[in-house]
Amino acid sequence: MAEIALGMWTSHGPTLSTTPEQWLLRVSADRKNRHPFRGRVYDFDSLVELRKDEGLAESSSLAERERKAASCQRSIEEMADRFAAARIDVAVIMGNDQRELFLEDITPAITVYLGDTIWDQPASEEQAARMPPGIHEAEPGHSPPERREYPCLPDLGLHVCNSLVPQGWDLAVSKKLPEPPGHWSSGAPHSLGFIYRQIMRDEVIPNLPIIINTFFPPNQPTARRCFELGKAVGAAIRNWDKDLRVAVFGSGGMSHFVIDEAFDRMFFEALRTRDAETLCGIEDKYLQSGTSELKTWIAAAGALFDTDLKGDVVGYEPCYRSEAGTGTANGFVAWQ
Repeated sequence: MAEIALGMWTSHGPTLSTTPEQWLLRVSADRKNRHPFRGRVYDFDSLVELRKDEGLAESSSLAERERKAASCQRSIEEMADRFAAARIDVAVIMGNDQRELFLEDITPAITVYLGDTIWDQPASEEQAARMPPGIHEAEPGHSPPERREYPCLPDLGLHVCNSLVPQGWDLAVSKKLPEPPGHWSSGAPHSLGFIYRQIMRDEVIPNLPIIINTFFPPNQPTARRCFELGKAVGAAIRNWDKDLRVAVFGSGGMSHFVIDEAFDRMFFEALRTRDAETLCGIEDKYLQSGTSELKTWIAAAGALFDTDLKGDVVGYEPCYRSEAGTGTANGFVAWQ
Protein backbone atom coordinates (compact mmCIF):
# COMPACT_ATOMS: atom_id res chain seq x y z
CA MET A 1 0.00 0.00 0.00
CA ALA A 2 1.05 3.61 -0.55
CA GLU A 3 2.62 5.48 2.35
CA ILE A 4 2.12 9.16 3.12
CA ALA A 5 5.72 10.02 3.93
CA LEU A 6 5.76 13.83 3.82
CA GLY A 7 3.36 16.67 4.51
CA MET A 8 4.00 20.25 3.44
CA TRP A 9 2.04 23.46 3.75
CA THR A 10 3.39 26.46 1.86
CA SER A 11 2.41 29.96 0.81
CA HIS A 12 2.75 30.66 -2.90
CA GLY A 13 2.00 34.37 -3.44
CA PRO A 14 3.72 37.14 -5.42
CA THR A 15 5.84 38.40 -2.50
CA LEU A 16 7.80 35.14 -2.76
CA SER A 17 8.71 35.76 -6.40
CA THR A 18 9.21 39.53 -6.62
CA THR A 19 11.69 42.00 -5.16
CA PRO A 20 10.86 43.96 -2.00
CA GLU A 21 10.60 47.08 -4.19
CA GLN A 22 8.08 45.35 -6.45
CA TRP A 23 5.82 44.50 -3.52
CA LEU A 24 4.60 48.11 -3.64
CA LEU A 25 3.17 47.59 -7.12
CA ARG A 26 0.16 46.00 -5.43
CA VAL A 27 -0.59 49.01 -3.19
CA SER A 28 -2.52 50.81 -5.93
CA ALA A 29 -4.96 47.89 -5.99
CA ASP A 30 -5.02 47.81 -2.19
CA ARG A 31 -6.20 51.42 -2.19
CA LYS A 32 -9.03 50.70 -4.65
CA ASN A 33 -10.32 47.45 -3.19
CA ARG A 34 -12.38 46.60 -0.15
CA HIS A 35 -10.80 44.02 2.13
CA PRO A 36 -12.17 41.31 4.41
CA PHE A 37 -10.49 41.46 7.82
CA ARG A 38 -11.56 39.71 11.03
CA GLY A 39 -15.06 39.05 9.80
CA ARG A 40 -15.80 42.53 8.44
CA VAL A 41 -15.00 44.41 5.22
CA TYR A 42 -13.01 47.67 5.13
CA ASP A 43 -11.66 50.15 2.63
CA PHE A 44 -7.98 51.09 2.72
CA ASP A 45 -8.36 54.30 4.73
CA SER A 46 -10.52 52.58 7.32
CA LEU A 47 -7.84 49.93 7.78
CA VAL A 48 -5.20 52.61 8.26
CA GLU A 49 -7.28 54.17 11.02
CA LEU A 50 -8.19 50.82 12.58
CA ARG A 51 -4.56 49.66 12.74
CA LYS A 52 -2.84 52.98 13.43
CA ASP A 53 -1.30 51.78 16.70
CA GLU A 54 0.34 48.64 15.26
CA GLY A 55 3.44 50.30 13.79
CA LEU A 56 2.70 49.05 10.31
CA ALA A 57 4.52 51.88 8.55
CA GLU A 58 7.75 50.57 10.07
CA SER A 59 6.74 46.97 9.42
CA SER A 60 6.30 47.79 5.73
CA SER A 61 9.52 49.82 5.38
CA LEU A 62 12.04 48.84 2.71
CA ALA A 63 14.47 47.55 5.34
CA GLU A 64 11.81 45.28 6.81
CA ARG A 65 10.64 44.14 3.37
CA GLU A 66 14.21 43.20 2.48
CA ARG A 67 14.71 41.30 5.74
CA LYS A 68 11.46 39.39 5.36
CA ALA A 69 12.09 38.60 1.69
CA ALA A 70 15.46 37.06 2.55
CA SER A 71 13.92 35.07 5.38
CA CYS A 72 11.21 33.69 3.08
CA GLN A 73 13.79 32.59 0.53
CA ARG A 74 15.66 30.70 3.23
CA SER A 75 12.43 28.95 4.20
CA ILE A 76 11.71 27.99 0.59
CA GLU A 77 15.22 26.55 0.27
CA GLU A 78 14.69 24.56 3.48
CA MET A 79 11.36 23.22 2.21
CA ALA A 80 12.91 22.22 -1.12
CA ASP A 81 15.85 20.56 0.62
CA ARG A 82 13.51 18.56 2.83
CA PHE A 83 11.41 17.53 -0.15
CA ALA A 84 14.50 16.31 -2.02
CA ALA A 85 15.80 14.42 1.02
CA ALA A 86 12.46 12.63 1.53
CA ARG A 87 12.81 10.72 -1.76
CA ILE A 88 9.13 11.07 -2.59
CA ASP A 89 7.70 9.09 -5.51
CA VAL A 90 4.41 10.93 -6.09
CA ALA A 91 2.56 13.95 -4.71
CA VAL A 92 -1.00 15.06 -4.04
CA ILE A 93 -1.38 18.84 -4.21
CA MET A 94 -4.37 20.59 -2.65
CA GLY A 95 -4.49 23.87 -4.57
CA ASN A 96 -6.89 26.61 -5.57
CA ASP A 97 -7.82 28.47 -8.73
CA GLN A 98 -8.21 32.23 -9.22
CA ARG A 99 -9.93 32.29 -12.62
CA GLU A 100 -6.79 30.75 -14.13
CA LEU A 101 -8.71 27.60 -15.10
CA PHE A 102 -12.40 28.16 -14.41
CA LEU A 103 -14.17 31.27 -15.63
CA GLU A 104 -17.60 32.56 -14.65
CA ASP A 105 -19.37 30.07 -16.91
CA ILE A 106 -18.61 27.29 -14.41
CA THR A 107 -16.85 27.17 -11.04
CA PRO A 108 -16.65 23.66 -9.56
CA ALA A 109 -16.30 23.42 -5.79
CA ILE A 110 -13.82 20.52 -5.94
CA THR A 111 -12.02 19.26 -9.04
CA VAL A 112 -9.84 16.16 -9.37
CA TYR A 113 -7.42 16.38 -12.29
CA LEU A 114 -7.30 13.13 -14.29
CA GLY A 115 -4.99 14.08 -17.16
CA ASP A 116 -1.86 12.09 -17.94
CA THR A 117 0.07 15.36 -17.93
CA ILE A 118 -0.47 19.00 -17.01
CA TRP A 119 1.14 21.88 -18.86
CA ASP A 120 2.33 25.33 -18.00
CA GLN A 121 3.86 28.25 -19.86
CA PRO A 122 4.43 32.00 -19.48
CA ALA A 123 1.62 34.44 -20.18
CA SER A 124 1.43 35.98 -23.61
CA GLU A 125 1.98 39.72 -24.02
CA GLU A 126 -1.78 40.18 -24.30
CA GLN A 127 -2.38 38.19 -21.11
CA ALA A 128 0.36 40.03 -19.24
CA ALA A 129 -1.23 43.35 -20.18
CA ARG A 130 -4.49 42.21 -18.54
CA MET A 131 -2.86 41.24 -15.24
CA PRO A 132 -3.14 43.52 -12.21
CA PRO A 133 0.03 45.42 -11.25
CA GLY A 134 2.64 43.23 -9.58
CA ILE A 135 1.21 39.92 -10.80
CA HIS A 136 3.06 39.43 -14.08
CA GLU A 137 6.31 40.34 -12.33
CA ALA A 138 5.89 37.28 -10.09
CA GLU A 139 5.35 34.85 -12.96
CA PRO A 140 8.86 33.31 -13.02
CA GLY A 141 8.17 31.98 -9.54
CA HIS A 142 5.39 29.71 -10.77
CA SER A 143 5.63 29.46 -14.58
CA PRO A 144 8.52 27.97 -16.58
CA PRO A 145 10.27 30.03 -19.28
CA GLU A 146 8.64 27.95 -22.02
CA ARG A 147 5.77 25.51 -22.35
CA ARG A 148 6.40 22.33 -20.38
CA GLU A 149 4.42 19.18 -19.72
CA TYR A 150 4.53 17.65 -16.25
CA PRO A 151 3.56 14.06 -15.31
CA CYS A 152 0.31 13.50 -13.44
CA LEU A 153 -1.39 10.57 -11.69
CA PRO A 154 -4.67 9.62 -13.38
CA ASP A 155 -4.52 6.16 -11.73
CA LEU A 156 -4.56 7.72 -8.26
CA GLY A 157 -7.12 10.30 -9.39
CA LEU A 158 -9.49 7.55 -10.51
CA HIS A 159 -8.87 5.67 -7.27
CA VAL A 160 -9.73 8.82 -5.28
CA CYS A 161 -12.93 9.33 -7.31
CA ASN A 162 -13.96 5.68 -7.00
CA SER A 163 -13.35 5.87 -3.25
CA LEU A 164 -15.07 9.20 -2.57
CA VAL A 165 -18.09 9.22 -4.87
CA PRO A 166 -19.78 6.24 -3.12
CA GLN A 167 -19.28 8.17 0.14
CA GLY A 168 -21.41 11.02 -1.19
CA TRP A 169 -18.76 13.31 -2.66
CA ASP A 170 -19.85 15.11 -5.82
CA LEU A 171 -16.55 15.70 -7.58
CA ALA A 172 -15.81 17.54 -10.80
CA VAL A 173 -13.10 15.96 -12.93
CA SER A 174 -10.92 17.31 -15.72
CA LYS A 175 -8.57 15.56 -18.15
CA LYS A 176 -7.07 18.65 -19.75
CA LEU A 177 -6.47 22.33 -19.12
CA PRO A 178 -8.13 25.08 -21.16
CA GLU A 179 -5.98 26.70 -23.81
CA PRO A 180 -5.30 30.44 -23.29
CA PRO A 181 -8.15 32.26 -25.14
CA GLY A 182 -10.45 33.84 -22.58
CA HIS A 183 -8.00 33.33 -19.73
CA TRP A 184 -5.65 35.88 -18.23
CA SER A 185 -3.15 33.14 -17.38
CA SER A 186 -1.92 30.02 -19.16
CA GLY A 187 -1.64 26.45 -17.97
CA ALA A 188 -1.42 25.21 -14.40
CA PRO A 189 -2.65 27.65 -11.73
CA HIS A 190 0.03 29.26 -9.63
CA SER A 191 -0.95 27.15 -6.62
CA LEU A 192 0.49 24.19 -8.52
CA GLY A 193 3.21 26.00 -10.45
CA PHE A 194 4.83 27.32 -7.28
CA ILE A 195 5.23 23.76 -5.98
CA TYR A 196 6.66 22.60 -9.31
CA ARG A 197 9.19 25.41 -9.60
CA GLN A 198 10.10 26.29 -6.03
CA ILE A 199 9.69 23.14 -3.95
CA MET A 200 10.34 20.49 -6.61
CA ARG A 201 12.93 22.79 -8.26
CA ASP A 202 11.58 22.04 -11.75
CA GLU A 203 12.14 18.30 -11.28
CA VAL A 204 8.42 17.59 -11.19
CA ILE A 205 7.36 14.16 -9.97
CA PRO A 206 4.02 12.54 -10.91
CA ASN A 207 1.33 14.43 -9.04
CA LEU A 208 -2.42 14.59 -8.49
CA PRO A 209 -3.85 18.14 -8.39
CA ILE A 210 -7.05 18.58 -6.38
CA ILE A 211 -8.42 22.08 -6.98
CA ILE A 212 -10.68 23.65 -4.34
CA ASN A 213 -12.77 26.75 -5.01
CA THR A 214 -11.66 28.81 -2.04
CA PHE A 215 -12.17 32.28 -3.56
CA PHE A 216 -15.52 32.57 -5.26
CA PRO A 217 -18.98 32.55 -3.59
CA PRO A 218 -21.47 31.01 -3.39
CA ASN A 219 -20.10 27.44 -3.58
CA GLN A 220 -16.91 27.64 -1.52
CA PRO A 221 -16.60 24.46 0.56
CA THR A 222 -16.59 25.18 4.27
CA ALA A 223 -13.54 24.61 6.45
CA ARG A 224 -15.12 21.44 7.82
CA ARG A 225 -15.92 20.16 4.34
CA CYS A 226 -12.31 20.78 3.28
CA PHE A 227 -11.00 18.86 6.28
CA GLU A 228 -13.37 15.99 5.56
CA LEU A 229 -12.24 16.01 1.93
CA GLY A 230 -8.62 15.70 2.98
CA LYS A 231 -9.45 12.95 5.46
CA ALA A 232 -11.21 10.95 2.72
CA VAL A 233 -8.38 11.54 0.23
CA GLY A 234 -5.82 10.50 2.84
CA ALA A 235 -7.67 7.23 3.45
CA ALA A 236 -7.83 6.63 -0.32
CA ILE A 237 -4.08 7.22 -0.63
CA ARG A 238 -3.33 4.73 2.12
CA ASN A 239 -5.62 2.17 0.44
CA TRP A 240 -3.99 2.66 -2.97
CA ASP A 241 -2.39 -0.60 -4.06
CA LYS A 242 0.97 0.92 -4.95
CA ASP A 243 4.23 0.63 -3.02
CA LEU A 244 5.03 4.34 -3.28
CA ARG A 245 6.03 7.20 -0.98
CA VAL A 246 3.50 10.03 -1.21
CA ALA A 247 3.78 13.72 -0.30
CA VAL A 248 0.65 15.74 0.48
CA PHE A 249 0.79 19.52 -0.08
CA GLY A 250 -1.46 22.37 0.96
CA SER A 251 -0.65 25.32 -1.31
CA GLY A 252 -1.86 28.80 -0.38
CA GLY A 253 -2.25 31.26 2.47
CA MET A 254 -1.53 32.62 4.94
CA SER A 255 -3.60 35.68 5.91
CA HIS A 256 -3.87 38.13 3.02
CA PHE A 257 -4.54 40.54 1.42
CA VAL A 258 -4.76 42.02 4.91
CA ILE A 259 -2.36 40.32 7.30
CA ASP A 260 -3.62 39.05 10.66
CA GLU A 261 -0.71 37.64 12.66
CA ALA A 262 -2.94 36.50 15.53
CA PHE A 263 -5.05 34.45 13.13
CA ASP A 264 -1.95 32.87 11.61
CA ARG A 265 -0.56 31.95 15.05
CA MET A 266 -3.89 30.31 15.92
CA PHE A 267 -3.70 28.33 12.70
CA PHE A 268 -0.13 27.17 13.35
CA GLU A 269 -1.09 26.06 16.84
CA ALA A 270 -4.03 24.04 15.51
CA LEU A 271 -1.69 22.25 13.09
CA ARG A 272 0.91 21.64 15.80
CA THR A 273 -1.62 20.08 18.16
CA ARG A 274 -3.67 18.32 15.45
CA ASP A 275 -6.70 20.32 16.60
CA ALA A 276 -9.19 19.40 13.89
CA GLU A 277 -12.15 21.06 15.60
CA THR A 278 -10.45 24.46 15.68
CA LEU A 279 -9.68 24.24 11.96
CA CYS A 280 -13.15 22.94 11.10
CA GLY A 281 -14.79 25.61 13.23
CA ILE A 282 -13.29 28.59 11.38
CA GLU A 283 -16.26 30.48 9.93
CA ASP A 284 -16.31 31.41 6.27
CA LYS A 285 -16.32 35.13 7.10
CA TYR A 286 -12.71 34.68 8.29
CA LEU A 287 -11.71 32.69 5.20
CA GLN A 288 -12.30 35.13 2.37
CA SER A 289 -10.06 36.82 -0.20
CA GLY A 290 -6.50 35.48 -0.09
CA THR A 291 -6.91 34.08 3.40
CA SER A 292 -9.43 31.65 1.89
CA GLU A 293 -6.48 29.71 0.47
CA LEU A 294 -5.92 28.30 3.95
CA LYS A 295 -8.75 25.93 3.07
CA THR A 296 -6.17 24.04 1.01
CA TRP A 297 -4.08 23.79 4.20
CA ILE A 298 -7.14 22.49 6.06
CA ALA A 299 -7.70 19.86 3.36
CA ALA A 300 -4.06 18.77 3.61
CA ALA A 301 -4.44 18.63 7.40
CA GLY A 302 -7.36 16.26 6.95
CA ALA A 303 -5.08 13.87 5.10
CA LEU A 304 -2.08 14.31 7.40
CA PHE A 305 -3.61 14.30 10.88
CA ASP A 306 -4.21 10.54 10.57
CA THR A 307 -0.51 9.84 9.93
CA ASP A 308 2.34 9.51 12.40
CA LEU A 309 4.31 12.28 10.69
CA LYS A 310 5.74 15.01 12.90
CA GLY A 311 7.07 18.50 12.30
CA ASP A 312 6.49 22.18 12.84
CA VAL A 313 6.87 25.63 11.33
CA VAL A 314 9.85 26.01 9.00
CA GLY A 315 9.34 29.76 8.66
CA TYR A 316 6.83 32.58 8.94
CA GLU A 317 7.01 36.20 7.84
CA PRO A 318 4.16 38.75 7.76
CA CYS A 319 5.18 40.58 4.57
CA TYR A 320 3.47 43.96 4.94
CA ARG A 321 3.46 46.44 2.09
CA SER A 322 1.40 49.30 3.54
CA GLU A 323 0.36 51.05 6.73
CA ALA A 324 -3.09 49.51 6.27
CA GLY A 325 -1.63 46.09 6.97
CA THR A 326 -2.04 44.90 3.41
CA GLY A 327 0.38 42.31 2.11
CA THR A 328 0.80 38.55 2.42
CA ALA A 329 1.75 36.53 5.46
CA ASN A 330 4.00 33.75 4.19
CA GLY A 331 4.18 30.51 6.13
CA PHE A 332 5.92 27.17 5.67
CA VAL A 333 5.33 23.93 7.59
CA ALA A 334 6.82 20.48 7.04
CA TRP A 335 5.93 17.12 8.62
CA GLN A 336 8.15 14.10 8.09
